[in-house]
Amino acid sequence: MSTGTVPKPIAGASSFLDDRLGAGNFLKRNLRKVFPDHWSFLLGEIALYSFIILLLTGTFLTFFFKPSMAHVVYDGSYEPLKDVTMSEAYASSLHISFDVRGGLLMRQMHHWAALLFVAGMMVHALRVFFTGAYRKPRELNWLIGVLLLTLALAEGLTGYSLPDDLLSGAGLRITEGVAISLPLVGTWITFFLFGGEYPGEDVISRFYSLHILLIPGILLALISAHMVLMWVQKHTQMPGKGRTNENVVGAPFYPAFMAKAGAYFMFTFGVIALLGTFAQINPIWLFGPYTPADISAGSQPDFYMGFLEGSLRLMPSWEINFLGFTLPMSVLIPALVPMGIIMTGLALYPFLEQWVTGDRSEHHVADRPRNNPHRTSIGISAITFYGVLWLLGANDEISSVFHVSLNWTTYIGRGLIFLGPLVAYIVTYRICLGLQRSDAAVIGHGVESGVIKRLPHGEYIEVHVPAEASIEAHMRGKTAVPMITGTDTDKDGIPSKGMRGPLGRLRAKMSKAYGGEKIPLDDGHGHGAGHDEHAQVGSGGDDRSLTR
Repeated sequence: MSTGTVPKPIAGASSFLDDRLGAGNFLKRNLRKVFPDHWSFLLGEIALYSFIILLLTGTFLTFFFKPSMAHVVYDGSYEPLKDVTMSEAYASSLHISFDVRGGLLMRQMHHWAALLFVAGMMVHALRVFFTGAYRKPRELNWLIGVLLLTLALAEGLTGYSLPDDLLSGAGLRITEGVAISLPLVGTWITFFLFGGEYPGEDVISRFYSLHILLIPGILLALISAHMVLMWVQKHTQMPGKGRTNENVVGAPFYPAFMAKAGAYFMFTFGVIALLGTFAQINPIWLFGPYTPADISAGSQPDFYMGFLEGSLRLMPSWEINFLGFTLPMSVLIPALVPMGIIMTGLALYPFLEQWVTGDRSEHHVADRPRNNPHRTSIGISAITFYGVLWLLGANDEISSVFHVSLNWTTYIGRGLIFLGPLVAYIVTYRICLGLQRSDAAVIGHGVESGVIKRLPHGEYIEVHVPAEASIEAHMRGKTAVPMITGTDTDKDGIPSKGMRGPLGRLRAKMSKAYGGEKIPLDDGHGHGAGHDEHAQVGSGGDDRSLTR
């Protein structure tokens, strides 16, 4: 048989499918689909692979977990809790941890995969935001991503609460307090979740249904839609040599991308397995079963809920009493406003930017973050806002470890929540402009060669040489941020409809500040002289040069 002959079993199966489904051309076309190649594009893969591991480990755990709050007396292998009354959910969690072969490993891998799932989506969203990859035609996929992140937080909350230990019970108590504080519907939502007065008898079973059926089903559907849209639209590509909005420079899906993705999945799986084996997480047997009468000190939620914990701790005591109704603003504001600012801001930003810049063209080449300094500064401000809330979610631990007054940590946090994002914006904006000037210097004057030359009059200079072609092409991929002006008029000199009135004038001012070219690339001189000097140094002549 020649090497070019297709084996008969494969050829027969391929012909069978192609004759009946017409899949031959489809597979040939899609397996050779070209994908851009950049390390940052794999950040989203972390979340995808973590989700797959979550499904696999979660399926294993469902075989042994009992989502019931019925009271039982523990009679398992963990001696310190022998003969202690607890819920069946907590007892089955202990059973998985100590009596099921591989159970503790599966529990810990499941928990680590959940953390990596949320973290992967966060980092992926930041990559998309800072490179402007959410712009037309990818706005819908961006909205799906924001919804996925929101659902992941809900999925984490419901799963975190299932073991019914003291730590998760404290989180449930906060959840109940937030739910019941909602105007008009708060009491109904609380009774629906808990099956009556807190803690009720139904919350574990209802959270279990949400955690393994409803939310994962929606997540799976949205992830599938996200992947299909990504496949149709492809990744944006980073600026570089030969890369435009009309082409794709990269490697085919098969075999290059498949090999890379397969290896990356195994790497992700290995990291989660190692964490599950050697890094203890959520040791529920140390916390004990939950009872409403018990409290704990130093309790912290998983990292993705830390910013909501911090907002609750920073908020001053404030409530409004009106017509016999009480609005506990000290709970409503921290529970709804930070989440609303971050998630609503993420969802609306592509459309707000489009409105400000007037840019409705398609973008398939990503921006370098430095080349859109206002967008980058806004993103860093949001990260700072989130980070301050997240950090102050542990203000009691900070106070205890560093021996600082708890009140002072709270007061400082209240100041930082407003001052921090402002300072971050200003600093980030100046850094972006500085990096743009650095790029302009490289384009205009070349890069340092490491060769020192002595001029005839005695001055020593360092010879500059042109930047490498790929580096220069990467820098020259910069385009000015689109903008509109308040002078846009029609043929009769009448301002365009969108520019009339106070809102139109405000839009024009915002566009002028947000858009335009901040630091133009200067390529008018510098290469020729630097190149000539470098050639003289390399010629071996008596030029009194020094090298380092």
